[in-house]
Amino acid sequence: MTCVKEEIFGPVMSVLSFESEEEVLLRANDTDLGLAAGVFTSDVKRAHRVVEHLKAGSCFINNYNITPVEVPFGGFKMSGIGRENGQVTIEHYSQLKSVYVEMGDVDSLF
Repeated sequence: MTCVKEEIFGPVMSVLSFESEEEVLLRANDTDLGLAAGVFTSDVKRAHRVVEHLKAGSCFINNYNITPVEVPFGGFKMSGIGRENGQVTIEHYSQLKSVYVEMGDVDSLF
């Protein structure tokens, strides 16, 4: 289905029945895209187990599209390059430099 295979930027939720976690993961990862994924369940251990194998840049458990600016946001595969927000973005656009300063007398460099 198009609504399962493509990124739809709107109020759409695909709810599909399944027999096993393996089936869910095969179906969820069978796309060229991977911006975000959501898992709704009362079994939090199961949710973490499933999310570990989802090929999506942002994964949500029992909520969706909660993206604080402190947390990096971006997709996998064809869903964008890099990340927005968070420390990782600052690091991407910065270059680290170390500067050592001696404030006392220097007798000799050697």
